[in-house]
Amino acid sequence: MGRPLGALLLRSNPFAPQIIRFIQNAIPTKIRAGFPQLIKKVVLIMHPMLNIAVKAAIRAGKLIYRAGDNLDHLTVTKKSHADYVSEVDRAAERIIIEALHDAYPSHAILAEESGAQGQSEYVWIIDPLDGTTNFLHGVPQYAVSIGLQHNGVLTQAVIYDPTKNDLFTATRGRGAFLNDKRLRVSKRKEMADSLICTGFPYSNMEHMDAYLGVFKDVMQKSAGLRRPGAASLDLAWTAAGRYDGFFETGLKPWDMAAGCLLITEAGGMVSDLKGADTFLQSGHVCAGNPFIHPQLLEIIAPHLTPGLKA
Repeated sequence: MGRPLGALLLRSNPFAPQIIRFIQNAIPTKIRAGFPQLIKKVVLIMHPMLNIAVKAAIRAGKLIYRAGDNLDHLTVTKKSHADYVSEVDRAAERIIIEALHDAYPSHAILAEESGAQGQSEYVWIIDPLDGTTNFLHGVPQYAVSIGLQHNGVLTQAVIYDPTKNDLFTATRGRGAFLNDKRLRVSKRKEMADSLICTGFPYSNMEHMDAYLGVFKDVMQKSAGLRRPGAASLDLAWTAAGRYDGFFETGLKPWDMAAGCLLITEAGGMVSDLKGADTFLQSGHVCAGNPFIHPQLLEIIAPHLTPGLKA
């Protein structure tokens, strides 16, 4: 699948040998047998800030993956209804923040567990373990998500799935990738042929009735509806064309920042439930390819309550 990683990196990055060694050492031992294949698939030419985020995500992913072998021994705290945090979430977040601050000490941080830190035109938006409930139950559908905003505009994105060695990356204006494969959203044009993804409201039930109305309509009008339980991966899979569309309410910026950039860089569309670009502020998101996105909005529209329109 293309030229060797080393040759391409050496052309584009003087630190290529260090990067290759770092990625190799970061892969968990029990899946290192697949490393030669991964090496051929890793995104080859990256923005410097994306390089730092990738290294941080892989290091955090390594920690999470190993912790999955000892789930019974983890310390878990319940933050709210159906919302949990483990010592693994916190440790992974520390790894990421330390790596980013070592490289960019003046940058601000917005992270799920530690909140907002600092003020800067650059803001890193971090979910160290998206899909914590899945992880705690041994369900291999979770990811590390890191996005970067510059003056309020999403510019870099990393989503790393340590269970599959899937590394999703995007830089604004440079496209989106899964390892070394350029991503494009699906080409399906009809809702009746489309596979749609969603996420159930899990802690804030304020919009549950409206959501269930949308859920019912989409289920009846699409080819299928899925709810895997990790919004960052749901968005990444939409960018990869595995899903044709996605919608969810009540998300936080760290759930969707990186995934939304992946979708737009893969040729897709992202908005709130009204079609506006305030999804990071509202927490309500609708995404998909250019054909399915407007059809999803049309299905959603009759169910919008004043709260979902705000």
